[in-house]
Amino acid sequence: MSVATALVEKLETRLPKVIDARTHGIIDYCHAAFFFGMALVCRKSNPRAAMAAAATGGFVLVESLLTDYPLGVKKVIPFSVHGQMDAAFAASSFVMPKLFGFADTPAATVFTTNGFVEGSVVGMTNWDSDDARAEEREYAAGYAAEGSMAAD
Repeated sequence: MSVATALVEKLETRLPKVIDARTHGIIDYCHAAFFFGMALVCRKSNPRAAMAAAATGGFVLVESLLTDYPLGVKKVIPFSVHGQMDAAFAASSFVMPKLFGFADTPAATVFTTNGFVEGSVVGMTNWDSDDARAEEREYAAGYAAEGSMAAD
């Protein structure tokens, strides 16, 4: 186990659980958009980093669309499993620059930083799927109530 992976694991277990499922979903979609943007920016100057960024953005987007949380679309991945996938992905962010062959470039720093940020988000998220379902029901009830008030 690398030092970076050990640090991510410590972050995951020691941080307060202050991020709910809806907020985590927002972070996920922003995360995907960031890496798609990075892929565009790096496409000519660092094609290997661009490929890794596009793969990262694609993975995060598909994972988000398929997760059973308030902003998921298909809802086939339990929220708690999404958390396990995020933890593994945070750890893999440290090796992606080496795997894709851009370890000694500024783009590699983005992936290293992503590993720590992703590990922090994983550590601060409440992964209880029942809470995520309850949160979605509350939001839907509030949204329905707003819609009925607007119709009045």
